[in-house]
Amino acid sequence: MDSGTELTSLLKRYDEVRAYTERLAAPLSPEDQTVQSMPDVSPTKWHRAHVTWFFETFLLAENEAGFTPFQDQYWFLFNSYYEAVGPRYARPMRGVISRPGAYDVGRYRGNVDDRMRDLMDSLDDGTLGKLAPTIELGFHHEQQHQELLLMDIKHVLSLNPLEPAYADHRPSVGDPGPMGWLEYAGGLVEIGHNPAADGTFSFDNELPRHQQWLPAYRMADRLVTNAEWLAFMADGGYRRAELWLADGWAKVNSEGWSAPFYWRRRDDVWFEHTLTGCRPVDPDLPVCHVSQYEADAYATWAGKRLPTEAEWEHAARLEQTATTPSHLPNLADTRTWHAQASASPNGRLRQLFGDCWEWTSSAYLPYPRFHPPAGAIGEYNGKFMSSQMVLRGGCALTPPGHARASYRNFFPPGARWPLTGVRLADDGADTPPC
Repeated sequence: MDSGTELTSLLKRYDEVRAYTERLAAPLSPEDQTVQSMPDVSPTKWHRAHVTWFFETFLLAENEAGFTPFQDQYWFLFNSYYEAVGPRYARPMRGVISRPGAYDVGRYRGNVDDRMRDLMDSLDDGTLGKLAPTIELGFHHEQQHQELLLMDIKHVLSLNPLEPAYADHRPSVGDPGPMGWLEYAGGLVEIGHNPAADGTFSFDNELPRHQQWLPAYRMADRLVTNAEWLAFMADGGYRRAELWLADGWAKVNSEGWSAPFYWRRRDDVWFEHTLTGCRPVDPDLPVCHVSQYEADAYATWAGKRLPTEAEWEHAARLEQTATTPSHLPNLADTRTWHAQASASPNGRLRQLFGDCWEWTSSAYLPYPRFHPPAGAIGEYNGKFMSSQMVLRGGCALTPPGHARASYRNFFPPGARWPLTGVRLADDGADTPPC
């Protein structure tokens, strides 16, 4: 790619990503954007400001002539967890920051956007090439926060007795049918991002690509549905200690779990809070907002298990080599804002990319010979490789272009507010056909 083409591409991509964040925030009032409903949730305006702080901190500060921050205290307010950058405001207290307001955050975004465009336009070819990876990291960082913005406002709106909706409801279509199973021979497989085949970008935690031995295994062709989860509940799933990991059982009892996170029982009918309003639980839709503890307990109850992240990635790569996609992914561009039912694709994996992030049985650990990048950027992923579990695939809130086979999402095993679901696995025959 020549320098002029690279600059044009970066500018176009910058404007697209930044504009999409504002479109996501547009339906929300300034009051909506200020609320922090629990420590894991950040206000919408904080997300908008933090992703702007990222560009100001990691690009403008080191490369803009005569750099001066837009506002001195914003570095303190909108730093998330970068120790090397300096102190930061306590995460659980973000909701008490009434100022800057949503409008002033917009001014901050506009100022940094103008300066970023000027910076990119002024760089010589060599400097632009050196900064391009950090600029692109900024794009993908903002996409992560676009998804978090939607997950967080969903929790905020769930606590309002008026039951406000973020967007209009679009009825689901498709009959999931019975769960099917696909068999995989396993063997010595390659796991991790492959720049030559997967494109140029990956997060550091997707590297290095390495070999891993997989015994034969099977994976379900679709996600577990609400109807199947209701059967688990009816059979005492939340009351049977033998189904649960010890930490999970402690959570069930200490937090009173008896159903998925956003389910509410009214007059013997289960309802589910969604970004498009509160409505009766649809038995055909994938179950959403369950923790890894719940996913593991359900798998045990069903006589199955959760896939490892390597099993999931290997199956996903085989699916990607097919000549035609098994279905269109339900990502944020579909604007359903919720997991959808998927009709059978005739012996193919469904719902791999989109609908729900899929829990695996794998702890979030470094790949062999993983080394985080030098400097503050090295804090992006590596320092969280403890007490987290890996999820794969993407969800209905994931921006298009932000889902891939090697992507490693991670949350604590007790997390329920992310848009998470369940795909089952089990041990395959000795000589399966795939």
